[in-house]
Amino acid sequence: MPRRPSPAPAAPSRPVGNATRGTTNPNRLRRMDRWIAAEHGAELRRAADPVAVDLGYGAAPWTAVELLDRLRTVRPDARVVGVEIDPARVEAARPYGKPGLDFLHGGFEVPLPGARGRAPVLIRAANVLRQYDEDEVTAVWRRLCARLAPGGLLVEGTCDEIGRRHVWVALGPEGPRTVTFAARLGSLHTPSDLAERLPKALIHRNVPGEPVHAFLRDFDRAWAAAAPLGALGARQRWRAAVAALATDWPLAGDPRRRRQGEVTVRWEALAPRG
Repeated sequence: MPRRPSPAPAAPSRPVGNATRGTTNPNRLRRMDRWIAAEHGAELRRAADPVAVDLGYGAAPWTAVELLDRLRTVRPDARVVGVEIDPARVEAARPYGKPGLDFLHGGFEVPLPGARGRAPVLIRAANVLRQYDEDEVTAVWRRLCARLAPGGLLVEGTCDEIGRRHVWVALGPEGPRTVTFAARLGSLHTPSDLAERLPKALIHRNVPGEPVHAFLRDFDRAWAAAAPLGALGARQRWRAAVAALATDWPLAGDPRRRRQGEVTVRWEALAPRG
C-alpha cells in the first residue's frame, strides 16, 4: 500500500506583542544590569538552569551581549537569550551568537531553546512597554511573570538613550515588588528629573494625589535640604537626601547601592491608586 504522506508541519503561531522602535546603544542598560547582578545574584547562583532573557533588545544586539557579560560575573555558566518580535532584527543579531548567547524570534510568550517547559530565571524588558497603553501593562506583567522559573525575576522599565537615567519595576511570580530610581548623579538637577523615565505603569500617575507624585515631591525637598553637601559631591548629597526619605517612605534593597545613585522603594508605596 502507498505510504500515507506525513502531515504538513503546523504554521508557527504569531509572536505576542508589537514591534518597538528598536532604539538601542552600547551600555545603555548598564545601571539596570549591575543592579540585577547585585540584587538577584543569589537567585542566579542557586538556579538549576541560569537562563535569562533580554526581551525586545532592539535593532542591535548590544544589550544582550552586555547582559551575558554582567551576569557571568556572578554565575559563570549563565546563559542569555535575546528575543525580538522583528525577524529582521533576529537575523541581524545571529552572527553575534556564541556559546551561552542565542537570538530567537518571539514576543511576550518568551520562547526559549531546549526542552519544552523551560523557564527563565530572569526576564529583562527595557524600553518595551513604554510604547504600549497603560491599561495593557498589567496583563503583560502577568503573562511574563507566569513564564518565570521559581525564584525568578522580571525587570521592566525605561531609560534615556545613553543610560544616564533609569526607572524600573522588579516583579516576582507573585507580582510587583519594588521600584528603583537610578541616575548618573553628575547630570541630575533634581530627583524629579527622573519622572520622564517612569515606566508605563507610573508615568501617567505623576500627578497630584498619586503616590509616585508625592514621592518625587518629597525627594526634591530632601535634595534641596541636602544642598550644602553638594560641596562634597553629588553622591554625598544624594545619600543624605535618600536618608531623609527613609523616614517616610519604605525603602528596600541593599543600602550600599545608594552610593551608585540608586534608591529602591517598595511597590505598594508607589502603586497607582484605583
